[in-house]
Amino acid sequence: MSSGDSPSEDKPESADSLAVIKQLPTDLLLIVFIHGFKGTDTTFKNFPSRLEHVLTEVIENLKVECIVFPAYETKGQLMKTPLQNAAVEHFADWLTTLTVQREVADGQGGGAGKTRVVLCGHSMGGLLAADALLAFVNSRPDKNAPLWPNIVACIAFDTPYLGLQPTVFKNSATKAVEYADAARTVVSDMFSLFGKKGASSTVSGQPPLAIAAAPTEESGWAKWAPAAYAVGGALVAGAAAGTAYYRRDDIGSGYNWATDHMNYVRNLWDEEALRKRMRDLIDVQVHLGVTFRSFYTLLPPAPPSFSSPRTFVILPQRTSPIAAHFLPARNHQAADEVQAHTNMFNPRFNDGYYQLGLDTAKIIREAVMSARGIIESDDTEAQKDVEAAAAMEETLPDQGESKTIANKERQ
Repeated sequence: MSSGDSPSEDKPESADSLAVIKQLPTDLLLIVFIHGFKGTDTTFKNFPSRLEHVLTEVIENLKVECIVFPAYETKGQLMKTPLQNAAVEHFADWLTTLTVQREVADGQGGGAGKTRVVLCGHSMGGLLAADALLAFVNSRPDKNAPLWPNIVACIAFDTPYLGLQPTVFKNSATKAVEYADAARTVVSDMFSLFGKKGASSTVSGQPPLAIAAAPTEESGWAKWAPAAYAVGGALVAGAAAGTAYYRRDDIGSGYNWATDHMNYVRNLWDEEALRKRMRDLIDVQVHLGVTFRSFYTLLPPAPPSFSSPRTFVILPQRTSPIAAHFLPARNHQAADEVQAHTNMFNPRFNDGYYQLGLDTAKIIREAVMSARGIIESDDTEAQKDVEAAAAMEETLPDQGESKTIANKERQ
């Protein structure tokens, strides 16, 4: 019913419309959560389950399923061409298989494209989500072909799309010293492996690493490391930045992990590749209607030590067209940027947890309604916001962690 309908037609058409809506088949929405580098299936804690509950309450005729992408091993750096990356290929295969399975199970026909998908990535998981989306876009037979899987939104949580904030580990002084020392050991031992002069004198007396595999080609670590090592402090800072979050408990445990990790840090220094990814994501939103948003943790000023707000990731300039796609996720409890980053989905250490859930739910609801071709009135949106707030704070029947595909298959 349009807004221009007369009052006399209001009641019968409203009743008829309601009857029709109830007879329509229920849409299926898959929300896929992707954890960060070396993360685990419990990264998101109860956030997916709570989000699933909220969306079920505020969107009619919608079956919501939140799924956490199983723990994966990142192989090499994220390439400029997404499909060259093994992690992207693995995720793309997994998602297409999942989509077909769910559409068949839901009676929609495999590959029909009727199942809508939302990608949610934390930290490096946001990079994987973005590159997978772009890979799907670029793999279409032509630019007018529909996108499949039918991804309607890509939402990132503290993803370093423009790099890591240089001051992050300076603000965590104790951790910075600890991890920088460990990173120096990793770097120096790597050079010892390749016979680089002067490397052994840097950390004399350090025990050798447990090597899982030797370098096999000059185009990899062996080629890049000498040039990177020349910048010294920059490499150590980057290594410490990745280490503090991605592998706090076991730095330098073997060649494979160390090289994977360093390749990831290297990717964050490729400014042109980072900017191109952002331009491509905005282009996909404009031309294909796939919503893109990126939440970033924001710590308030804490004088006298910190006179300005702090973030874990580098933000775009305020005048940039990208800036509107970055949204703050405020945390007044975290001691530093790393704690805010790692506890983004933990309500015990993030007082902005519930607001983050509401903001995420609203973005997804708007994306679903847009895909349905429905524009809600201001009054409807306000009412849905109230309903979402109430649902967000409800105690869920199952307060356990979100299930992975493996867990579901065992049931």
